[in-house]
Amino acid sequence: MKKNIIIITISIAFIFVLYAIAELVIPLPFGNKSIEFEVKRGESFREVINSLREKGMIRDRAVFLILGRLTGVDRKIKAGYYPLWGNMTPLQIFDALRKGRIIEYEITIVPGDSLMEISQKLSSLDITWSEEFERLSRDRKLLGELDIDAPSIEGYLFPDTYRFPKGLDIREVIELMVSRLREKFDDELLSRAYELGMTENEVLTLASIIEKEAVADEERPIISAVYHNRLKKKMPLQADPTSIYGIKSLSEGITKKDLLRKTPYNTYVIKGLPPGPIASPGMKSIIAALYPDNVPYLYFVSNNDGTHNFSVTLNEHKEAVRAYREKKRTGA
Repeated sequence: MKKNIIIITISIAFIFVLYAIAELVIPLPFGNKSIEFEVKRGESFREVINSLREKGMIRDRAVFLILGRLTGVDRKIKAGYYPLWGNMTPLQIFDALRKGRIIEYEITIVPGDSLMEISQKLSSLDITWSEEFERLSRDRKLLGELDIDAPSIEGYLFPDTYRFPKGLDIREVIELMVSRLREKFDDELLSRAYELGMTENEVLTLASIIEKEAVADEERPIISAVYHNRLKKKMPLQADPTSIYGIKSLSEGITKKDLLRKTPYNTYVIKGLPPGPIASPGMKSIIAALYPDNVPYLYFVSNNDGTHNFSVTLNEHKEAVRAYREKKRTGA
């Protein structure tokens, strides 16, 4: 009798295994087109399986639930959008869930990118991100929550390559980028800022100007020194990139009219630093803003080759400008 029970039990188990294999490896067509199956944040594995069953993507929930328990997927399923297609087997669907193969977006912010440029990059990934980004970038409540004492999040989105799951709220994207900045602009650098009598916002603002002015890395601390020296002497910074901030791209060129335009950021018409950064500075420019070279320069002009000519006196500077214009005119 006992032997018969064992045989029956083994037979049932064997039949169940065969059934489970059939359930998992035989495709269950749910259309020829690929679809994006969403696992919502906070959803349980059972809820996900129920949703798959309702959409006709699997046959038997019990098989999936048992497999989920055996593999531990039922305790840690990744939220996001999963790309699935009509000829996938239930086992392939399960494998996608187990490995967390969700749709992710990648965006690279390079040093010198402005909010306008970052918004365009976001728009190429998800148009709704771009629309909400523009609103949140100047939202006073969000700025307060992020402890940003500036008119916008300009300059606080750290240059880096980021990967985001589809469906992530743009607010979380912003928070992650700002968090990355704070990881880099750590307590040691913040302490150095306080030594200079500067706030985080002032350092980032100066660093963003350096980012827009510098091409050669070795010149960043020298350009920083020029601005530090001018600030100490209460001279206008007269940084060309500030004159067109929020107006047009630097690639469009800067005219005399731009330099005379009255805006809160134009350092040709305002005293001191602008109210906030004009772009996202990289670490090289942040370090340069905090550690300027010990040089007496007050002026610099482009050599038209990515480097600059630095001067101490106005007469020296005028001569350098004359040489630059002549070089540009002759194409030398």
